[in-house]
Amino acid sequence: MSNPTILYVEDEPFLGRIVKESLEARNFTVTMVSDGKDAVKKFTDSRPDLCVLDVMLPNKDGYSIAQAIRQSNDKVPIIFVTAKTLTEDVVKGFEAGGNDYIRKPFSMEELILRINNLLRLTQRYGSPSEKIVLSEFEFHPDRYELRHQENVRKLSHREAMLLLVLSQNRNTTVSRKEVLLTVWGDDTFFNSRNLDVYISKLRDFFKPDPAIEIITIKGVGYRFSVDEQA
Repeated sequence: MSNPTILYVEDEPFLGRIVKESLEARNFTVTMVSDGKDAVKKFTDSRPDLCVLDVMLPNKDGYSIAQAIRQSNDKVPIIFVTAKTLTEDVVKGFEAGGNDYIRKPFSMEELILRINNLLRLTQRYGSPSEKIVLSEFEFHPDRYELRHQENVRKLSHREAMLLLVLSQNRNTTVSRKEVLLTVWGDDTFFNSRNLDVYISKLRDFFKPDPAIEIITIKGVGYRFSVDEQA
């Protein structure tokens, strides 16, 4: 991807200028906003490849901005930048639709690494608009829906992303690290434990259909087994 575009929402002028200039020096095109109330309109107007959102902003916080963005776009990667350190703040960020979370103070090298990683993952997986048939189930990634007969389950952004990675690698083994980097943005211990919880959730969702199984390959990753002949 050449000259990726970034929406950067930050209300600290000094930090904002440094980050914007550093990103532009590395061939990113940066649209910077300092007031939360302007962020969603700027997102719609600029259609960026990635968003970097501060959490604490005037008039509208980063979580609310991310939720508004997710209502119209489930593909664009979102990185939260914040001085908050509590675990519940991290969880709130992911639940709002964030892909990654970086704490202040941070190095530009770390931020750029995370940006490039998310852009590569988005290019690889994207988010298809067409339904994905999984035996008796239909998965609609664009609507965050998993359908089984007359039952429709609404998925969270994280559940949908995880199922998308598994379904696009069905009947093959996908590494645990790749899943973590794609869905959470890094493979920290905290996110690894989150992955275990989400895998358990998906297993419960698919219990009505014995043709579908999520197999843990110890020390490697997962095999999303779907018997297409069942």
